[in-house]
Amino acid sequence: MIEKIDFKKQAGLIPAVIQDCISGQVLMLAYMNKEALTKTIETGKTWFYSRSRQELWMKGESSGHVQKVKEILYDCDEDSVLIKVEQTGVACHTGHYSCFFRNINGQEVEEQVFDLNRVYESAQSSPAILYELYEIIKDRQVKMPEGSYTTYLFQKGLDKILKKVGEENAEVIIAAKNREKSEVIYETSDLLYHLLVLLVEQGVDLGEIFAELKSRR
Repeated sequence: MIEKIDFKKQAGLIPAVIQDCISGQVLMLAYMNKEALTKTIETGKTWFYSRSRQELWMKGESSGHVQKVKEILYDCDEDSVLIKVEQTGVACHTGHYSCFFRNINGQEVEEQVFDLNRVYESAQSSPAILYELYEIIKDRQVKMPEGSYTTYLFQKGLDKILKKVGEENAEVIIAAKNREKSEVIYETSDLLYHLLVLLVEQGVDLGEIFAELKSRR
């Protein structure tokens, strides 16, 4: 498909329309070069080319509001694409679900979903750090670097991973019963890490968890 797309018409870029795969709502319009489209296909998450920064970027790399690709279509002129996605969080940097939240008169027809100050106040407090850790764990599963604890867990297999999830869950319970806030934070971090290892082992994408949580909202 990539070889069929004509990137020459617009200085190496093509418009990419992003659409919610369930509701059909148009979420955003961005631009892709050949590398961005290739990474989108390879990773299953949307990548774009920033004309202002002149660099590639992945949707949600700062906020954690990634887009999981479900289908990619290209138009009759072979110079634009339509990408249907499963949206985690929101698509718009303003905190609205879609970038198209105003009508012709400038009135907002869609409410803001997220407070941006809370979403972007730091990468450490957003879902971005979970995605970063998730991707590192996936990389460990493939490359199995020697000396890595994550490698050790994958080598030992599912039973070992499940045992660690159980142990860390118990540690969180004990810390909570003891009313030790710092210990709750520490043990919860351990539990989240081992849960991410389990998700990777089971082939469950982190975006699927966020989508399930969103569906219960």
